Amino acid sequence: RELGYRFSFYSYDLGEPMHVHVTKDGCEAKIWMSPLSVAWNRQFHDHELREILTLVETHRTVIETAWNERSGN
Repeated sequence: RELGYRFSFYSYDLGEPMHVHVTKDGCEAKIWMSPLSVAWNRQFHDHELREILTLVETHRTVIETAWNERSGN
């Protein structure tokens, strides 16, 4: 968690391209890792999405390592 955001993966979509789900206060977004972009957004404001994309980029190595460990890559 960082700034109240929760970053997670769902085992049922580890077959998709690398991404991370981000939740906070009932809002959720799915972020593609390459290219770094918003796949979909449910109720985050634009400034929050910019903050999320910055956090994902900052922690890219940690997220990618966790994805690879969980997906068996």
